[in-house]
Amino acid sequence: MKTVQYSSQNHVGTITLNRPDALNAFNYQMLSELEEIVEGIRINPDVRVVVIQAAGEKAFSVGADLKERKTLTIDQVKRNVYKIGEVFAKVEQLPQPTIAVLNGYAFGGGMELALACDFRIAADHAKVGLTETSLAIIPGAGGTQRLPRLIGESKALELILTAKRVTAVEGDQYGLFTRVVPAGQLEGTIQEFVGSILRNGPVALQQAKFAVKEGMKVDLQTGLHIERKAYELTIPTEDRLEALQAFSEKRPPVFKGK
Repeated sequence: MKTVQYSSQNHVGTITLNRPDALNAFNYQMLSELEEIVEGIRINPDVRVVVIQAAGEKAFSVGADLKERKTLTIDQVKRNVYKIGEVFAKVEQLPQPTIAVLNGYAFGGGMELALACDFRIAADHAKVGLTETSLAIIPGAGGTQRLPRLIGESKALELILTAKRVTAVEGDQYGLFTRVVPAGQLEGTIQEFVGSILRNGPVALQQAKFAVKEGMKVDLQTGLHIERKAYELTIPTEDRLEALQAFSEKRPPVFKGK
């Protein structure tokens, strides 16, 4: 049985964490399957937006599979920690925009996967947190680095050092989420948000994401240089000419990602 499922339709790649009986906890098999899917998406020009969701009604993911961890040697634990960090980094580095859909618990590595995505949309009943210090470890899949970059150092330290579990509504006040909506509106909100991205030029989407992500790592002047170079890559595209033609003809553009 696949622990991660994948489907693609209308330029949207959907990844589904599929261990609902284990609250979608990450074992080594699951990480390996997720990595293979992400690597395939990276080189697939037909995929313009990526949605990461979870099977079941209780959890997005509660993080590492602690039952598996109890059976591992120290070297195997190190292997798993390295693996989860590498896989989540590959998610973060996808050229396509990525959206995590939190339908329930997102603790530890589950929250770290969500942090590796560009956007996080949550049902209002969801509960989230980086809870590793309560297990005498620390977030090891990017949480100590991505969270403070998202919400600031002090707030990130508060959540990490207290291992605090917060509701999605509370988490939204910290700045964790793009949207928080009632559970019954989650699917519609995702469709609307994905649609608002898909109507734009595919090459431009990837170059804009690249410019923002890479620009955040450097000083302003270097960032402006990165932006200029990314812009230049959109100039010779067919889509740019199509956008101009569609504007003059007062119709929606039909982009081909070329």
